[in-house]
Amino acid sequence: LGAFTGLLLATLAALLQFGSWHGLVSVWAVFAVGQFLESFLITPKIVGDKIGLSPFWVIFSLMAFGQLLGFVGMLVALPLAAVCLVLLQEGKQAYVSSSFYRKR
Repeated sequence: LGAFTGLLLATLAALLQFGSWHGLVSVWAVFAVGQFLESFLITPKIVGDKIGLSPFWVIFSLMAFGQLLGFVGMLVALPLAAVCLVLLQEGKQAYVSSSFYRKR
């Protein structure tokens, strides 16, 4: 909804200022590049740094949980991914310090 509103306002401003299709296409291109960078690079990097996940896992968990559980999945994706990360790290630590691992 926010991106659509932004695009609508940018389109209106471009039509009023430039009055041609060249200006409108230029504004759409800048908007598309900005949206791509913000959605797929900047936000996953910032969120991932805060919760300890790489940007790849942020995007993957949002897409996977969103596909599986819909809107609710998107809400719980990052907390569940962070919990899974902690469980995997703790499990690895327990395994490495176990006698089973040290016998090998």
